[in-house]
Amino acid sequence: MSEAELWAKFAATRDPGLREALVLRYVPLVHFVLRRLGLTPALGPNYEDLASQGLLGLIEAADRYDLGYGTQFSTYAALRVRGRVLDQMRSQDFLSRSARRRARDLQQAVTLLWGQLRRAPTDDELAAHLGLNLTQLRQTLAEGGRTILSLDSMGGDDEDASLHELLADDHEENTDPAEVIVEAELKTQLAKALRQLPEREQLVLSLYYYDELTLREIGAVLDLSESRVCQLHARAVLSLRAMLTSEEGQVHQSNPIGTIISGETLPDRNTRARTSAGIGTFPKPANAVMGRLL
Repeated sequence: MSEAELWAKFAATRDPGLREALVLRYVPLVHFVLRRLGLTPALGPNYEDLASQGLLGLIEAADRYDLGYGTQFSTYAALRVRGRVLDQMRSQDFLSRSARRRARDLQQAVTLLWGQLRRAPTDDELAAHLGLNLTQLRQTLAEGGRTILSLDSMGGDDEDASLHELLADDHEENTDPAEVIVEAELKTQLAKALRQLPEREQLVLSLYYYDELTLREIGAVLDLSESRVCQLHARAVLSLRAMLTSEEGQVHQSNPIGTIISGETLPDRNTRARTSAGIGTFPKPANAVMGRLL
C-alpha cells in the first residue's frame, strides 16, 4: 500500500495499526530533527530521552495531521517533534536560567544597537554594551544558538493551535488573499534584510534552512568548528529579528521566517558564495523545520 493510500485509509478509519505503520516510516525524521538541533547520540541517556519525546511528537503529528490543507506531513511532523524535544530540554534545564537571561539580553542589545547604528553591531560593540568580554559574548551565542535562536520560531502563545494554515501548499485554492499579501510583504522585507547581513552569515542561513544541513555539516563545508557555526547562525538570526522589528517593537510573525528562505529571498551574491562552497544554486524549495522559542 502506498503512503498516500495509507494516509487516506487512516484518515477514514483512525486504525491504530495504520497509524503505527505511518509513524514507523517517519522515525528517521526524529533523529534528523535532533541532529539539526546539534544533539547527537554522544549525549547517551539524555539523547535517548529526547528521541523518545520526539517520537511522541511524531505520534501526535500523525493524530493531528489533516490531509485537507495540502501540507506535507514531514513539514508538520518536524514542528511537533521539535516542540516536544524543546519542551523536554526545558524541563531538564539543558539551558540554565542565567543562560536564558543572557540570550534575552543579547537579543535586546542587538535590536537596540541596530536602531542606533543602522547596521549590524560588531562583537566588540555588543560586548561593550552588555559588559562582557569577547569570550563571554561568544559563549552566550554558542550556548543559545542551537535551541533559542531560530528563524522557524512561531512566536505565538497558543501551543495547541493548528499550523496547517501557515504551512499550506502554495497552490491551495482557498488561500486567503490577505495572507498572500502579508506573506509577499514579509518576503520583500526579508530579502532586504538578508542583503544587509555579512556574506558568511547569509551562507550559513542558506545551508541550514534551504539545503537543510546540520550545524556539523555546515562546519565541514565552511571549514569551521560546529561552535563557530552556532555563533554565526545566532548572530544572523538576531540581526534579522532586529531589522524586522516594527516601530512598535514587535517582530513580524504572520509567517515563520525560515519557511520563506528561498531563491526568491536570498541575494545573488549569496548564490555565488554557495557555489564556491560546492553547494550549487537553490535546487529545491525550502522545507524549514519549524519550532518554538524557549
